[in-house]
Amino acid sequence: MCVALPSLAVSAEHGQLTGEGLEGVYRAGRRLLSRSRLRIAGREPVVVQGRLVSADRATFFGVARTPGDAGPDPEIGVERSRDADGSERIVLRSWSARTVRLPVELALGTDLAELAAVATGRAGPELPASVHDGGLRWTANGCRAAVTAYPPPRDALASAGLLRWEVELAPGGTHTIEVRVRSEGMVRRPRCHGGGPPADAEVEGDDPRVRSLLRTCLADLEALLLRDQDHPRDVYPAAGVPWRCGLAPAEALWAVRMALPVGTRLATGTLRTLARTQLGGTGRDAGRIPGPFRDAGPHLPPNCTGVEATLAFPAVLAEAWRWGLPERELHELLPAAERCLHWLRTAAGEDGLLSEPGPAGTQRAETQAHAHRAAVLGADLLEASGRPGAGWWRERAGAMRRAFREGFWIDDRTGGRPAAARARDGRPVPHLGGGAAHLLDTGLTSGGRPAPGLLDKVQTEQLARLLGAPDLDTGWGLRSLGAKEPGHNPYGHRSGAVRVHETAVAVAGLAAAGYEKEASSLLRGVLDAAQAFGHRLPDMYAGEQRTTGAVPLPHPAACRPAAVSAAAGIHLLGALAGIGPDAPAGTVALRPLRSAPLGAVRLSGLRVAGEPFAVRVSRLGLGMVEEAADGLQLGV
Repeated sequence: MCVALPSLAVSAEHGQLTGEGLEGVYRAGRRLLSRSRLRIAGREPVVVQGRLVSADRATFFGVARTPGDAGPDPEIGVERSRDADGSERIVLRSWSARTVRLPVELALGTDLAELAAVATGRAGPELPASVHDGGLRWTANGCRAAVTAYPPPRDALASAGLLRWEVELAPGGTHTIEVRVRSEGMVRRPRCHGGGPPADAEVEGDDPRVRSLLRTCLADLEALLLRDQDHPRDVYPAAGVPWRCGLAPAEALWAVRMALPVGTRLATGTLRTLARTQLGGTGRDAGRIPGPFRDAGPHLPPNCTGVEATLAFPAVLAEAWRWGLPERELHELLPAAERCLHWLRTAAGEDGLLSEPGPAGTQRAETQAHAHRAAVLGADLLEASGRPGAGWWRERAGAMRRAFREGFWIDDRTGGRPAAARARDGRPVPHLGGGAAHLLDTGLTSGGRPAPGLLDKVQTEQLARLLGAPDLDTGWGLRSLGAKEPGHNPYGHRSGAVRVHETAVAVAGLAAAGYEKEASSLLRGVLDAAQAFGHRLPDMYAGEQRTTGAVPLPHPAACRPAAVSAAAGIHLLGALAGIGPDAPAGTVALRPLRSAPLGAVRLSGLRVAGEPFAVRVSRLGLGMVEEAADGLQLGV
């Protein structure tokens, strides 16, 4: 998948676009080209390798067999480079000792179908073509797609959707054909340039895989960026390719939060974009960010992602401020954060706990963690900005902790576990899954320290033990539902699959709480999985237990790349150094993993207080700042 949204090219490893499945070139959710089959001397090339060379480009290498071949060794090489926008460069290269004349054909077709129709098998038949500008054009429902080539083909046959050339290759010669795909009559969304993470962030270390992982994650995150058409300064990440090429509020906030170590620009654009969607008025929904419902697994009703986004908004703003968000941008976004807190205040019960929208009235543990983090970090924002309410929110956060510890912890002979949720009548839902990791994700507060969490020390230790046990740790990452739980399905999004960003949350939370053994195991597992996926992590993969010689199994409905998994790679590597910034106070703390699970590592090109930041962690787990903004002091 070559991605540079709003453009996307999906190719098989052989490089031919056959029109099968999702193959094709898409722009703004419509398939402009579904078929592009190359034939040389009447035969398709024998492809020997297809690979991504960047987030937005793939290259396919092959050879062409011709009737005049003198023996088994090929004499004609074929290289096809395809960009996300469908642009293609075909290079023929001769190793023959004689001049070779070859007929070259490119068979093209499209259905101009929407991506949703393609995904559900409702694309429809190919459209008839017409000859246009030395190439071909297709039209349907006011939309047009056109293909042009240089040099122009000798023949363009509309009835067959065929472009033909006669190519002559001298000994050692090359010939290049360039193909362009363009859309007409469609809403044009220009490719987003700038506004994303800086390209100079780097990591190097004893484990060479970390460098490939960070580079791929940054490139994928950049490829998924979209620009708000009505407010072009604001850039935000799409959820993922190919299924979710638009804004998903909760996933976008998770992604920009985990990408804060490489700058606050993307967080700012995303927060501004979501603030404009916030519900107004004075009713019960005032201040909430809209979002769709999503499946929550076999034991819980669907949950509202808008609630998750509303609770994440003030937390992301507060942490961006700790990393160095400029004061003018903080004050611009603060009213929207206050509206989120107002919604939480009116929606929560007397004990501060929050029920999901809908008749079930379920109280999910994850939601309480998000609400508690919003309360604690929201209080920091209000206090720092001289706004009223900080004291009230801190008191409310304390009440939430007491209510959660009393109502959500299930004692048993193994040491207990947190309930996944409570039903309306107070009955606990005992099933254990990776979502419990959110209870360790407390957020950053003053001095770059972790904020207080919903669990006490004993409960935190027990949860760390559970997260590190084989029931949840697959060896590739964290299951979304334990293997021994009823309804477990290794391919279930919320019932057993590994969700990468959830595993990254667990790694960072365990590391911050001091449980390095469990954090290191999960970290190494995801790094091994990333290598198996060519360092382009999907948002989820099957939660099968790891065995010797095995590789993680892809999930057929996963997005790859996905914003949350690309940003999760940044979050995972940042956990090695344990960077805790407090830019307003002019300090930054380092709490590296003392066990140094990946050996020595150096992170550079990060951003703290708006300036480049570099840190090195030795094989002994000792952290040292190598570059920082003037006046930034090392905290404790």
